[in-house]
Amino acid sequence: VSLNTFAPTCTMTAVPVESLSEVQFSCSICLDIFANPVSTPCGHSFCLACITSYWDSRSKAWLCPLCKETFRKRPELHVNHTLKEITEQFKRMAGSSGAAGGAAGPLQSPSSPEKRPRGLARPGELPGRLLTEMKNRFQRGSSSENLLESSPLPPQPPPYSALQRRCSPSAFSAGGSAGPQCASHGLVLDMFCRTDQTCVCAVCLEHEHYGHSVVPASREMNIKKSQLGIVEAEVQGLIAAREKKIEEIQNTMTDIQANAQQEVEVTLSMFRILVSAVDRTQAEMLEVVEVGRVAAELRSQALIKDLQLEIDELRKRSDTIAQLARSNDHFNFFRTYPSLCSVPQMKTWKSVTLTPDPTAGAVLRNVTQMVDSFLISLSNMSNPLFILFLVDVTLDRDSAHPRLLISEDCKKVHCSDRYYAVADIPERFDRVVCVLGQQGFSSGRHYWEVQVGEKTDWDLGVASRSINRKGKISVCPANGYWFLSLRDKHEYVFRTDPPTPISINLKPQKIAIYVDYESGQVSFYNADNNTDIFTYTDSFTDVLYPFFSPCTNKSGKNYDPLIICPVNQAY
Repeated sequence: VSLNTFAPTCTMTAVPVESLSEVQFSCSICLDIFANPVSTPCGHSFCLACITSYWDSRSKAWLCPLCKETFRKRPELHVNHTLKEITEQFKRMAGSSGAAGGAAGPLQSPSSPEKRPRGLARPGELPGRLLTEMKNRFQRGSSSENLLESSPLPPQPPPYSALQRRCSPSAFSAGGSAGPQCASHGLVLDMFCRTDQTCVCAVCLEHEHYGHSVVPASREMNIKKSQLGIVEAEVQGLIAAREKKIEEIQNTMTDIQANAQQEVEVTLSMFRILVSAVDRTQAEMLEVVEVGRVAAELRSQALIKDLQLEIDELRKRSDTIAQLARSNDHFNFFRTYPSLCSVPQMKTWKSVTLTPDPTAGAVLRNVTQMVDSFLISLSNMSNPLFILFLVDVTLDRDSAHPRLLISEDCKKVHCSDRYYAVADIPERFDRVVCVLGQQGFSSGRHYWEVQVGEKTDWDLGVASRSINRKGKISVCPANGYWFLSLRDKHEYVFRTDPPTPISINLKPQKIAIYVDYESGQVSFYNADNNTDIFTYTDSFTDVLYPFFSPCTNKSGKNYDPLIICPVNQAY
C-alpha cells in the first residue's frame, strides 16, 4: 500500500473497514508486514532492508520491483514514519484482536458474522477502532508525534517478535508442506544465511551461523526471483537485438541480390552489342557477378546461422530462468541460482554488417568502357578489378629505415642486422623498420599485391604523407596509419587503438591491398584464393602512400623479404 492511502487529505469515511487487511500492509518483496517502510518515487512501498538489498544486487539498474519503472539515479529513501506508525498500530491491534478471539474460543468463519463478537475484526483485517482512531487523527491534522500520544486506544501488548514468527516451525508448516530438513538438527530449513549462502534452521542460527546475516528463505527467494526477472528481460533484449541483426542482414542481402540482378541485365545488353567478341567473355563476366553474390549469400548464411545458434542458446537459458523463477523449492532454487543469475558472455554483433563485395559494379563500368573505346583486352575481363585499378608500386629509398635493405628494382625489402650509412633526412623513419611506396594517391581506386611467404611478422597497408616518421610512432587511423599486421606467425590484427584482432583460417602467402580514396575504404585480401581478410572505412584528406614493414629479422627467423608483385604477375 502506498503512503497516499493514508494521506491527511483523504476522506477516511469512504474506506470501509472490511476493505483494509494485512495484505495492504505487506511488502511485495518479502511478503511480510512492513518493517521500516519506505516509498519509491513511483508511489510503491517496501521494507527498507528489502528494497535496499534488491537494488544492491542490481548494480546500476534501479527500478521498482512492482511496476518496473526505471529511475535515472538511485532514489534517496527515507522511512515513511506515518505508514510505519500505522503499520505498528495495525500489528498491535491485529494481535490484540487475535488474542481476544482466542480467549473466546475458535475463530468463526467469515461467512458467519453474527457469531463474531461485535467490534472484533477478522484475522488480517484492520480493526474498526483503529480505523476510527486513524480517521480522528488525520481529521485533526496532527503530527506524527501526536499520533503516538493519542489516548483512545487501550494499552496493547508488545509487537510480536519477527524472529519468533519467522523461526516458528508452525509458521513454516502452516501450508501443509514441511520442506527439506536440517541434517544436523532435524528442523525445517526455513531460513537463508546470506553470509554463507545456504539454507539453515532455527537451531543453526544459534550455533554455526550465529551473528550472520540471516533472513527468511521465502523473502530471499522472492528477492532473487525479482532479480531473475530482470535477467530474463535482458536475455530477451539480447534475443531481440540478434533477431533485428538477422533482419538487417536479410534486407542487405536483398539489396545485393537486386543490384546483382540489375548489373547482370545491363551487362547482357552491352554484350549483345559486342556480338562475337563478347561471346567468349560473357560467361566469365557473369561469373564475376555471381561469385560476388554467392560470396555475400554464403557470408549472410554464416552470420545468420551464428546468430540463430546464439538465439537458441539464449532461449534455452530464458526457459530455464523462467522455470526456476516459477519454482517454490527454495533448496533447489539456491543450488541452481548461481549459474543463472547473470547474463552470459556473448559475441558483440553491433559492428557486424553484411557488406557487398568491393568489386560490385566494376563489371558494368568495364563493359561500358569497352563499348566506348575498345581499349581493354577481352582476355582479362574475367578480373576487372585488376584491369582498372592495378598499380605498379615501388619502394621509396629515402623513407626507408637505416636497417632496411632494398633491392635494385625497388620491389623487395628485408631487415638486416646492421645499420646502413644513409642520410638522416625528414622523410626517413629512424626508429621503426618501415618504408613507404613512391606512388602517392589523392583520388581514385588502387590495387597491388605483396608476397609475404612464410614470414613470421610484417605490416602492410597505407599511410598519410603527414605522418610522424621520427622516434616512437603510435600507429592507428587517427594518426594516419591504416595497415594489417602479422605477429608470431598466427596473430593477425588491424592497427586500431586498441588493435582489432582478425581470424584467418588459411595463412596467406600473398596479400592484396585495395584502396578507394573517395569512399575512404582500405581492404585486404588473401590473393591466393581471392578471399577477403578485413575492410576498414574512414575519411581520407591527405595523400596516401603504400606502407611496408618487414619487421626485425628475429635472429634470422623473419629474414625473408616482402616482395611487391610485378604488374604482369599480379593475376
